Amino acid sequence: MKKSILVLVLHFFIFNSSYAQHKGNYNDEDFKISRQNIALSGNANIYNPAVQQQINKILNPSSDVIIDVKALQNVKAVTYTAVFNLSQIGTTAEETNSLINKRIEGVRNRLKSEGVLEKDIIIDVISFVPNYEIEVQKKLFSKTYTEVPNGFELQQNIHIQFKNTNQFEDILTACASNEIYNLVKVDYFIENIAQVYKNLQSELLKLIEEKKAYYKALGFDLEDYDVFVADDKYCYFPKDFYRSYQAFNSVSFEAIKTNKGVTTAKKQTSYYYEPLSYQNYDLVINPAILEPVIQIGMNIKLQYNPKPKEVVAKPITKTELVHKYYVVSPNGTIDVKELNTNK
Repeated sequence: MKKSILVLVLHFFIFNSSYAQHKGNYNDEDFKISRQNIALSGNANIYNPAVQQQINKILNPSSDVIIDVKALQNVKAVTYTAVFNLSQIGTTAEETNSLINKRIEGVRNRLKSEGVLEKDIIIDVISFVPNYEIEVQKKLFSKTYTEVPNGFELQQNIHIQFKNTNQFEDILTACASNEIYNLVKVDYFIENIAQVYKNLQSELLKLIEEKKAYYKALGFDLEDYDVFVADDKYCYFPKDFYRSYQAFNSVSFEAIKTNKGVTTAKKQTSYYYEPLSYQNYDLVINPAILEPVIQIGMNIKLQYNPKPKEVVAKPITKTELVHKYYVVSPNGTIDVKELNTNK
């Protein structure tokens, strides 16, 4: 009996777990983490109202024809630039400058052995200011507070250019070994962005011709339509698509057992790269990406309205009656007289 119950429970778990997907810890609906790996539904959503609404959308026929095409191209960066900020303090200006140069030189030497050229490392001076403290001068009947410099603070940014993402780990190691930990940003650069837009434009024109042929097969001759056009293009960098979440569970079973309070710990914020979704695009060039890329897109929308039918003017027939009088004289001659009807 016990064995049959175990088999039944195991079967129930396996059957219902078949719905689980590779969703991970992040829950896109409420920006929280799901730790409820329930056998009934897993981490995935079985019912998504937005998807169901799209599937059951009611189509409204119209005499207008709209061709709306969108294309996206994922472009890998040619070069990258990492920017680190470092700050140094010292008792004198010479000492401060010497200490910070020593740290920067250590980075240069370390990266030189890793294949990073000297010209790919640039220093940007941010600020160099004295630090003051208050000096109290006591007199017989009063005190005087005077600001006097007690040291200097020098801030600089170090820009490091590299071409391979695998080099970034060496750059981090070189900076960390010289007490440089503040990574400000990483910039991505590509060459000839105009060529990318030209490529997208050519692909969109092909899609438009295919859609025109499709509507013609449905009986719409677009030559009988007036056309209106709108287009758009854009370029997004990876820094625009990093999202954050916190993966944690605040339930403490140890506190329940020991009847003691819970000490709240700082929850670490995690970040991940989420590029543009391909859901609304007709064409995606280089869709499979492994690393953050630059996403360049273009949209073209054509609206065809039926041309107004030409109204053929009917010919106006004007009937004019000319009245004539015939006067016969006694001798038999006939005289024709016209009647003036304007009087």
